[in-house]
Amino acid sequence: QVQLVESGGGLVQPGGSLRLSCAASGSIFGIYNMGWYRQAPGKEREWVATLTSGGSRMYAGSVKDRFTISRDNAKNTVYLQVNSLKPEDTAVYYCNANRGGAAYWGQGTQVTVSS
Repeated sequence: QVQLVESGGGLVQPGGSLRLSCAASGSIFGIYNMGWYRQAPGKEREWVATLTSGGSRMYAGSVKDRFTISRDNAKNTVYLQVNSLKPEDTAVYYCNANRGGAAYWGQGTQVTVSS
């Protein structure tokens, strides 16, 4: 069983930045692919970024060049640096760990972009 706990969300003005964190319950980064998803009010959850167990990074087109996914193996934590935020980035951001048919989710952290 993998437990994930997100933090770092908040209220930020357009153009601002945040760093979201996802603390995992164990040393899983060499085994699991780690991802960030988000869900805006009234919309379905959408994929944002992935950091594979092998270290490859992939991003959704809407966030590419603005968001960066990274990890600290010593801290069992994966990060999502979110820059140049736009109102349409407002959502609950969820951390995901997946391997084969198994997937685990955190409880989410709210990001609100508003002036």
